[in-house]
Amino acid sequence: MCEVLKLSRSLANHKVWVVFVVTCKFVSIAIIFYWRSTQDAKDKTRLYGLPEEFKCPLFVPSPSSSGRPSQLAKNVYLVETSEQMKPNFLLMCTVESAARIHPETRIIVLMNGFAKHNFTLRFYSLLRCFTNIEFKPLDMEDLFVDTPLADWYAVAQHRWEPYFLPILSDACRLAIMWKFGGIYLDTDFIVLKSLMNLTNVLGTQSKYTLNGAFLSFESGHRFIEHCMQDFVANYNRWIWGHQGPQLFTRVFKKWCSIRSLRSSKGCRGITVLPQEAFYPIRWQDWRKYFEVIKPLERSKLFKNTYAVHVWNKKSQGTQIEMTSKALLAQLQFYYCPSTYELMKNSQ
Repeated sequence: MCEVLKLSRSLANHKVWVVFVVTCKFVSIAIIFYWRSTQDAKDKTRLYGLPEEFKCPLFVPSPSSSGRPSQLAKNVYLVETSEQMKPNFLLMCTVESAARIHPETRIIVLMNGFAKHNFTLRFYSLLRCFTNIEFKPLDMEDLFVDTPLADWYAVAQHRWEPYFLPILSDACRLAIMWKFGGIYLDTDFIVLKSLMNLTNVLGTQSKYTLNGAFLSFESGHRFIEHCMQDFVANYNRWIWGHQGPQLFTRVFKKWCSIRSLRSSKGCRGITVLPQEAFYPIRWQDWRKYFEVIKPLERSKLFKNTYAVHVWNKKSQGTQIEMTSKALLAQLQFYYCPSTYELMKNSQ
């Protein structure tokens, strides 16, 4: 009888201990979730809390003679797939640098939030100073219609996916290139030189991988069609990059009938530019953008670079003093000076 009582007490104590441990874990998870939520909120406030009114800079490049962008030049497209209504500083720098380098070109920013809400341009005072910048709603149903991506989107938008927004961005760039052609840029680029001489081109991220953060294609190109078909046929929502860099890599290998990217710099009308063209700093080395560098070293580093990808996925939330000599601050000072001044005044 005594042994039974001891066993009962032992089981009772064990149950109490289990409940205690589970409770502690639950509270810990709740605290971590709250901390991440508040940190995200702080980051978003810092990134998106921009002044609504801004005096246009004295020197803003504008199209010559006609006063409007040339209809012959290729359009440059950027996409914001979240419902965020205000541009962050990084997007502003991308847009400004592209607009300054290409004053005769329409810089079209497609924003999902504009399609779902009654939008206003009051938040875009700075970017409205440039006559070649246009903000438009991103209507994805309309964008994907008459493409292999339409059925995928009809299903994907109603289910949970861990990387839905990045994958949605991957799909949008393919549809844009297929339907309209021109140039696509991710919203974490800084444009250094003209992209207008690049057609049917993408860049090498590493010796093993291509990347679609920059694309320049003619509309209706078969390579992009193959990419859309592969997007659907080999869809995997669980692996980061499977619908992006990995997709471009595997389609290009099939396109050129090669096993290794080292075997070809292009084929059948497609050109693949070397890593220094768009990704001179590897994503693994993203912290270099926040390190001090001499101007001469910067010039050597980007001698063969068209646009610099700053890997926002890794670097977001990292702060720098705008008066510092950090590489990113130097790039912003030279290539998006109006955004730079706005960032400096907000610190």
